[in-house]
Amino acid sequence: MSNFVRIQIIATAIILFAALVEALVLQYRKPGSFDWSEAWLSVADMLGRRVLALLPLNIATPVFAWVWPHRLFTIELGGVASFLLLFFGLEFFYYWYHRAAHRVRFFWATHAVHHSPNQLTLSTAFRLGWTTELTGTTLFFTPLVYLGFAPKVVVITLSLNLLYQFWLHTTWIPKLGWLEYVFNTPSAHRVHHASNVDYLDANYGGVLIIYDRLFGTYRSERSEEPCVYGLVKPLRTRNVFTMEFTQWVDLYRDMRAADNLITALALVVKPPGWSPDGQGLTTEALRANQVKAIA
Repeated sequence: MSNFVRIQIIATAIILFAALVEALVLQYRKPGSFDWSEAWLSVADMLGRRVLALLPLNIATPVFAWVWPHRLFTIELGGVASFLLLFFGLEFFYYWYHRAAHRVRFFWATHAVHHSPNQLTLSTAFRLGWTTELTGTTLFFTPLVYLGFAPKVVVITLSLNLLYQFWLHTTWIPKLGWLEYVFNTPSAHRVHHASNVDYLDANYGGVLIIYDRLFGTYRSERSEEPCVYGLVKPLRTRNVFTMEFTQWVDLYRDMRAADNLITALALVVKPPGWSPDGQGLTTEALRANQVKAIA
């Protein structure tokens, strides 16, 4: 067993324990406020991913293996400069992966699983979807391998990035002052998980929030607009298979009903909610409808 696998096992045990402690505290403070079925679905998702990880399903693995011999340089993590390049580079590509996961329906079909809980707790952090490896989202980080970072280094760094995000899935940590300008915080991530129209498609950063500020996708949590968690069309199920595959089934049905191949392919790459008749409920459409309602 490699040291990285041992660390993963220890980290998993710690986050499960922390999530359980949080659940017990929240339940104690306000009996009935914690939805245990949501937490169990998250655990089932994590266990399912652990089983699927044993199968050779990761599309990125052979691509990384092919790109690595063709790399531009060989970058060893032997100094501050190389660490910073890897850190900011991975953050950059994580931002664009995460943005695509919300704006491309093919990727959203998996990522929606992470946004399906109707409560935001630490257990939400390990609900990531069973089809992640099949959709090839890790391919977004291929440029780092091409640049010269070893595939194993990129994968480990990405794992650490996701581990950082564990503590962001809370409602009880307040805004953190000046840190909000630089780092992804619980407050920023609450906005990201909110289904409020004003908060949709915002705060995609992993560890940092600077790329959201740079590319115009940052939204600040506002006291007058409390976050409502879950999907725009809430998913209320205790069936893990329904949770995992509802988006894929809906996509298949829409593609099957399409008039032609072009429309069917558009349904795959257009944002969630897009409809060929212009009557869909994309984020832009929802915001336009909200403006009309106010006017």
